[in-house]
Amino acid sequence: MTDADQIRFEEQIADSVTSFLLALREIAREGNGSEAVSLLLLEISQVLLAGARLGAQTDFAPREEFQPDVGPEADIDELRLRLADMLEGVDSYTFVFDPYVPEVVESRLSDDLASIAIDLENGLRHFRAGNVEEALWWWQFSYVNNWGNLGGAALNALLTVVAHDRFDTDFVANAAAVAVADEMLEVDPAEQP
Repeated sequence: MTDADQIRFEEQIADSVTSFLLALREIAREGNGSEAVSLLLLEISQVLLAGARLGAQTDFAPREEFQPDVGPEADIDELRLRLADMLEGVDSYTFVFDPYVPEVVESRLSDDLASIAIDLENGLRHFRAGNVEEALWWWQFSYVNNWGNLGGAALNALLTVVAHDRFDTDFVANAAAVAVADEMLEVDPAEQP
């Protein structure tokens, strides 16, 4: 990779991270549950593409053994609470954390999205402070160890909500969650296929 290609790659990753964080905050601020599921599906898909690009690279190495101080983590508790309130009926879900050691994990979309935001925001603070190697290392490390898996699980949960809405699947085990999803997405029975 040439120096110009490397700079372009770094900027594209930072742009994807910035875009995701801005969109996530806006979705939470708007509090429109009927639009949130589709928008979150789109935003998570896009940031996971950036993560996959990082994961496909040779391991990045930070300049120093210890992470340079870029200040305190952003307070995302309000974001998490807004997401939980907005997604109330579909916030809780389960997924398999490690398919090679299958164990079902109970989780919340709001918690997982907040965790992803913390990881991404930490790398972005390094990037903005000029610690590009540290930012890339952090984004890659945290993608492989945390936010990639959480993003994939959240994406699957949101896709399931959309699938139930679109195809009116008979899914007795989660009938209450499906009903809430239908209400959030404002399903008109006359428009069903």
